[in-house]
Amino acid sequence: MTQVYDDDVVAWAQEQAQLLRNGQWLRLDVEHLAEEIEDVGKSEKRALVHRLAVLVEHLYKWQAQPERRGNSWLTTIRLQRLQVQRLLARMPSLRAMMADNDVWIGVWDDAVLLLVKETAIADIPPRCPWTLQQVLTADWLP
Repeated sequence: MTQVYDDDVVAWAQEQAQLLRNGQWLRLDVEHLAEEIEDVGKSEKRALVHRLAVLVEHLYKWQAQPERRGNSWLTTIRLQRLQVQRLLARMPSLRAMMADNDVWIGVWDDAVLLLVKETAIADIPPRCPWTLQQVLTADWLP
C-alpha cells in the first residue's frame, strides 16, 4: 500500500475511500490516512495565515503610502476580511489558533516579506502595529 501512496497519492486516496466504504478495515493504510487527515487541518491553518498576512500587508500599505491608495487595495482588504470570516465560520476551531501570539508574529513576518517584495517602504516596525481585532474589524483602516 505504501508503494501506491508513494507513486500516486490520488489513486491511493481513491483506493482508501473504497476500502472505507466497504468496511475493509484491515486493508486500510492507517498511518498514511492519519497523516493525510492531519494535513487537511494544516492546509486550512496555512490558508488562514496567508489571508491574514495579505490583509495586514495591504493595511500597512494603506497606512504607509496614502498617495497610492485606491480601490484595488480597498477591495483586497475587504475580500481578505470576508474570506477570513468565512474560514472561521466553517472551522471555528481556527479561532483558538489565531489567539496564539506566535501565529500573529508569523502573520506579521509573512506580511513584511510581502511588503519588502512589493514595495519600497522603509522602516517597517518589528511587530504588527495593530491588534487582531482591529485588523478584522469590517470598516477599520489605519
